Amino acid sequence: QVQLVEAGGGLVQAGGSLRLSCAASGRAFGFYAMGWFRQAPGKEREFVAATWWTNSNTYYADSVKDRFTISSDNAKKMLYLQMNSLKPEDTAVYYCANGGVAGPSMCSRGCSWGQGTQVTVSS
Repeated sequence: QVQLVEAGGGLVQAGGSLRLSCAASGRAFGFYAMGWFRQAPGKEREFVAATWWTNSNTYYADSVKDRFTISSDNAKKMLYLQMNSLKPEDTAVYYCANGGVAGPSMCSRGCSWGQGTQVTVSS
């Protein structure tokens, strides 16, 4: 069982920045993809960004491309999401996920999830 713990959420003004982190631990990682998803009130959980533990390829939702940057530190088993130029529509609970294939459908066959961290962007 993989344990994922997110941190770094908070309240920020529009145009500001936040950096989320996710610490992964537990049993050997049979899934090699890591990603971030988010869920706003009244909406379904949506893909934000993904990458691999073993290479630097990255994937982004169009809504965050050029503003967010996903990165990972395989040695430390840490995942990060640098969020710049934040907008009120980025307000959501952000979840770290460990899944099979990096990309928007990485959790279609199931993922391990963290507990989530709240990001609130004020206008």
